[in-house]
Amino acid sequence: MTTAAPDQVQRIVENRHQNPFEILGSHQVEENGSAKWVVRAYLPDADAAWVIHPEVRSQYPMQTVHHPHFFECWVDTEELATNYLLKVKQGEHEQVMHDPYAFKTPLLTNFDIHLFTEGKHHRIYEKMGAHLAEIEGVQGVYFAVWAPNAYNISIVGDFNSWDGRKHQMRMIDSGVWDLFIPEVGVGQKYKYEIKNEQGHLYYKSDPYGFQQEIRPATASVVSDLSYTWQDADWMEQRRHSDPQTQPISVYEVHLGSWLHDSLENPPEAGDAVAIAEKPGARFLTYRELADRLIPYVQGLGYTHIEVLPVAEHPFDGSWGYQVAGHYAPTSRFGTPQDFMYFCDRCHQNGIGVIVDWVPGHFPKDSHGLAFFDGSHLYEHADPRKGEHKEWGTLVFNYSRHEVRNFLISNALFWFDKYHIDGIRVDAVASMLYLDYDRKPGEWVPNHHGGNENLEAVDFLRELNYLLFGYYPGVLSIAEESTSWPNVSRPTYVGGLGFNLKWNMGWMHDMLSYFSQDPSNRRHHQNSITFGLWYAFSENFMLALSHDEVVHGKGSLMQKMPGDEWQKLANLRALYAYMFTHPGKKTLFMGMEFGQIREWNVWADLDWWLLEREPHSQLKRFMAELNQLYRSEPALYADDFTNDGFEWIDCNDAEHSVVSFLRKDESSDDFVVTVCNFTPVPQHGYWVGVPQAGYYRELLNSDAEIYGGSGVGNYGGQTAHVWEHHPRWPYALSLTLPPLGVLVLKLTDARRSPSC
Repeated sequence: MTTAAPDQVQRIVENRHQNPFEILGSHQVEENGSAKWVVRAYLPDADAAWVIHPEVRSQYPMQTVHHPHFFECWVDTEELATNYLLKVKQGEHEQVMHDPYAFKTPLLTNFDIHLFTEGKHHRIYEKMGAHLAEIEGVQGVYFAVWAPNAYNISIVGDFNSWDGRKHQMRMIDSGVWDLFIPEVGVGQKYKYEIKNEQGHLYYKSDPYGFQQEIRPATASVVSDLSYTWQDADWMEQRRHSDPQTQPISVYEVHLGSWLHDSLENPPEAGDAVAIAEKPGARFLTYRELADRLIPYVQGLGYTHIEVLPVAEHPFDGSWGYQVAGHYAPTSRFGTPQDFMYFCDRCHQNGIGVIVDWVPGHFPKDSHGLAFFDGSHLYEHADPRKGEHKEWGTLVFNYSRHEVRNFLISNALFWFDKYHIDGIRVDAVASMLYLDYDRKPGEWVPNHHGGNENLEAVDFLRELNYLLFGYYPGVLSIAEESTSWPNVSRPTYVGGLGFNLKWNMGWMHDMLSYFSQDPSNRRHHQNSITFGLWYAFSENFMLALSHDEVVHGKGSLMQKMPGDEWQKLANLRALYAYMFTHPGKKTLFMGMEFGQIREWNVWADLDWWLLEREPHSQLKRFMAELNQLYRSEPALYADDFTNDGFEWIDCNDAEHSVVSFLRKDESSDDFVVTVCNFTPVPQHGYWVGVPQAGYYRELLNSDAEIYGGSGVGNYGGQTAHVWEHHPRWPYALSLTLPPLGVLVLKLTDARRSPSC
């Protein structure tokens, strides 16, 4: 007797069934008014099979039905039908196992799926992907994936010899497929075998996978994200903080090229000066980076470490910006727990963590999101909307609720599971404009006929609204290179909702100005001052990033004119101007000691330069500049309004000198900054100040300890009455050092300068 229809069996055998639970597992059958139970299993390669009572171990032989590997067994009691094991014999080998199709109730609820299809399931990563689970007392992994256009999906992995016949998934609703596989655990590799209606197979890593194999392998890895955090004080303090009124200086770092190590002879922890190009060189792990990078950044005084994308990516040379595993920290440097440890250690040492996040595009690699279920699922089908031809990548379809949900929950995931403190959103301009890097005829206007990507705008607003709602005190930084208005303004006033925006205009102006021979700078005064015309239109971050030291642009030091002394003096002047200018700060690794070569993702920084005194002196200057910046609220407390800044004189183009005040309105505190961007010292140079008294020199970028010439003002100057200036009642008569920046502060008016 059999109840399995031949066509049903054939659909299972050929991987064509969208709900194998309809035929596999245990089923109640009515016969002659009485209930009976049947257990069915498709066991490829099995020679024989039995249903086993898990307690008394009584065996019931299974019979083949319509196919030599499709088995069926009638059992007497409902207890056995709902609580059984399978014994499978293959050759001389026997195995007793739980039947995946005995576990019928999905862990994804109807409400989960409803929220997901509405784009509102903000923690969908807790349900999609591969999750350790216990169902009916049995340990295993629950798999769920969204693939609405797939004809059939199987899970393949180490646990089933990568045989797609063994663990066929079911579609439960709205294109979501699931299956619980008993006795699978942490460390097991897996992929989804996806078949479309034409029978084509696609082997995909898990979009929600928490870990992937080390490239070039591409399988996902079952992972447990449990971790015991030690950063409660940091997290509580962050929750009550306002980062816009705090000092923020960011060390931008590519973990794979900051420093390598040797398996044969690893240097001691904390030894930042190590030789990179040596036999057996390898990446440092996240834990080794915690031992090496954190003390280094802490010694330099930075407030945050920004890591170029740590999400899994197939090609080292993409720097991480072509993400193929959005929920997986790259396995190049270790496990998810290892990256958690790195973030935890940062917090314990008073350093925030910012992660570059890439929601604008993704690569075409066959194991990734591209053509995921045999259709254009995550990307637009129309290449005029769905492809970045220059980058060779695909554009997310922000109009799909499920795609938007994938991205928003991904951003929240990094804050939730890894305790990060901010995201720097990459390539925002490419998201905002439909004609970005496209010629006429290569793009599709929006329904108003414009070039704005309205779906991307809505996505970014929703992202930032939710991010700050869930995680107050964090950073959301836009790398946005155009004049799109209100990027860093709240969503309730029509802004995109970021709380910081990279100031690309300032960066271009500064590099243009400082690349000029100092004798020509008097003709380019506008470059040094123009940024203040729009400095408060957004909440700007001043960034000298990795983008400025690659692709033939040379290192920052190479951009500076003059001999080595002048190059280093120019760098000190640039950094000092940057750190006293309104806006938060970001510098790329290596800039702190005057990296000579252009950044090379395949090699280390030029650590050997620190064996040379001029470069170690520049590093000391950066540490003390950061210390000054963090110790003076006037330099950071009011970065985003006119109240925190005032020009003293920006018009002395002839001498290439500018001077200004930075102010802390809450305390009436202020500091004076005077910049001389020529190699000619200026003696007796009058600079107006608002109050009488002694002004101490907090910083002189030309000090001998920094490698300068030592020209200065003996530690400070007393202000004189300036009767003939309408704005400034007092003035300092200063000696301005060559290519130097002075920072001065009013101290005790009764104090006399000491010589």
